[in-house]
Amino acid sequence: MDSITQAALGAVVAGAAAGKRCNAKVLLAGAALGTLPDLDVLIDYGDPISDMVKHRGFSHSLFVLLPFSALLAGVWQQLFARDWPYRTLFQVIALALVTHPLLDWFTSYGTQLLWPIPGAYSLSSIFIIDPLFTLPLLIAVAAAVRSSERKALYCTLGVAVSALYLTWTLVAQYQIRAQVEDELAQRNMAAEQIYVTPTPFNSVLWRVVVLQEETYAEGLVSFFDDSTEIAFIERPLGAWPFAHKPPLLQDLITFSDGYISYTEKDDQLVVADLRMGMADFLAFQFVFAKRNEFDHWRLSPIEQLPMQVGALQRVHALFARLAGDQSIEADLCRDCDRTVNVETTVASDDQSLMPVQAELP
Repeated sequence: MDSITQAALGAVVAGAAAGKRCNAKVLLAGAALGTLPDLDVLIDYGDPISDMVKHRGFSHSLFVLLPFSALLAGVWQQLFARDWPYRTLFQVIALALVTHPLLDWFTSYGTQLLWPIPGAYSLSSIFIIDPLFTLPLLIAVAAAVRSSERKALYCTLGVAVSALYLTWTLVAQYQIRAQVEDELAQRNMAAEQIYVTPTPFNSVLWRVVVLQEETYAEGLVSFFDDSTEIAFIERPLGAWPFAHKPPLLQDLITFSDGYISYTEKDDQLVVADLRMGMADFLAFQFVFAKRNEFDHWRLSPIEQLPMQVGALQRVHALFARLAGDQSIEADLCRDCDRTVNVETTVASDDQSLMPVQAELP
């Protein structure tokens, strides 16, 4: 989640755990602890794929944060808080730290909760910025700061309301998934995997990605839709054109749970994570190879592409679709001409791909 949300969550959790000892310093310390795990973004792992898949790694692990909390509580008690019981200090610090990765677990971006045991976990039930989740936390912090005697109570209420909202996102996701499965069954559409996640800033409009053998279908479903019919846009998945997949590509495939597409853009082989972003505005796209002067693919140093231009211009379409306008499709476009496509799907049987044998630099 975004840093403001994590800071607010850390503050209210620390305040609630501190009980009668809650004060402005506790709230400030909780906010700082709540953002601490995300400092791993400052670590450069040497390439954009590693930076992506290793974020939310050791700094988000329960096996790291809990022992660190125990150590920090002991040091803090000896240096600054001798009148605090060690147990209370540990609870304040541990809860402010641990709730950060637990909240991240609800987002689409994988969180390695059990590092060093391999595995990135994601429930994908909340977008990384959701005002309806964050607002109760901010109100609780403001009320606690202004109150003289009920600081912990306001913090507890903020935690409770936000927990209820997280519960709602899981219920909503379950309902949308059930609707999608019914729609696919009625259409006799085979699905190898189904991915359901909220669209930006809300939990009313949901994005659906259906993986098939050689294609994927993407659609939008809102709780305000009049019809249960889902307008899917179907696109090819493409294929890796080389005989072997390099380790970094394998890391990306594992991290994305197989939601990967291969396309050609401007003589570049682009590998995209289909889970995050929307249709033509995917958040994580990487150039793995480029065509050489003989029109053959050559592996190149991996580059991450910026978000496509035009995403912000379609925010109005996003909210119109949220309100139930089913004429707007998954690419946030109404009655768009899709006959011209600047992207070309990469096929494994493309003869121009076969002669090249290369290793990643």
